[in-house]
Amino acid sequence: MAGIPAWAEQKTAIVTGAGSGMGIAIAERLAAEGASVAIWDVNMEGASATAKSIESSGGRAIAQQVDISVRAQVEEAAAEVRDVLGRPTILVNNAGIAPFQPFLEIDDEALNRVIDINFKGTFYCCQAIVPDMIEAGWGRIVNITSSSAQTGSPVQVHYSATKGAVVAMTRSLAADLGRKGITVNALPPSVIDTPGLRAAEKQGMLGDEQTLARMVPMRRLGQPEDIASAVAFLTRDDAGFVTGQVLGVNGGRVMSSG
Repeated sequence: MAGIPAWAEQKTAIVTGAGSGMGIAIAERLAAEGASVAIWDVNMEGASATAKSIESSGGRAIAQQVDISVRAQVEEAAAEVRDVLGRPTILVNNAGIAPFQPFLEIDDEALNRVIDINFKGTFYCCQAIVPDMIEAGWGRIVNITSSSAQTGSPVQVHYSATKGAVVAMTRSLAADLGRKGITVNALPPSVIDTPGLRAAEKQGMLGDEQTLARMVPMRRLGQPEDIASAVAFLTRDDAGFVTGQVLGVNGGRVMSSG
């Protein structure tokens, strides 16, 4: 592919939850910059659509149906990525769920589901791919967390807690893996215009677009491409001295690094 930046040459990326929303934008951006991309999602139809979009634009991608809360599925999918696209050295942990539920109504089933996907799923993906990065002497991990981990969120105690745990995981992994040439950073989105946000709006869990936009100094909702641009930066050689950071891409709504 002509014009591929140096950071992307021979690089293979995995983007989880790339069958919809921010994941699509992230996967397409990394592919546009030259990386081969594995699209992981529980929704195979969505994953296939993302992969086809990338391929139609001249990129290289594969779609895989993966439930990241199941370690065996993660490991099997990682092995297929190595066989088809090559050793993965970029991992974007974007998959997650964001349920709304009053605190006293959260039972073990609901709690465990959020922990299994948001926290354990991210953990499993990192464990499966970090050995490839160590072998390469180079790696980039970007964990998509949430501004809820910084500010808290009503009726999302379990969700906010798991995203806070991912922030702690990010910083600890950065300390562990820096000497191996691997950076680990987190992006906590806030009011990004995705199908998930629109669904929450329809359920009455969030205000309308105008209300949400007034909460943001930039006076607009974020777009998936805003997050994708930040991911692209963090996965380049240019960001080789940036690790263990929580980079807010939120139009100024949350000023703290949290």
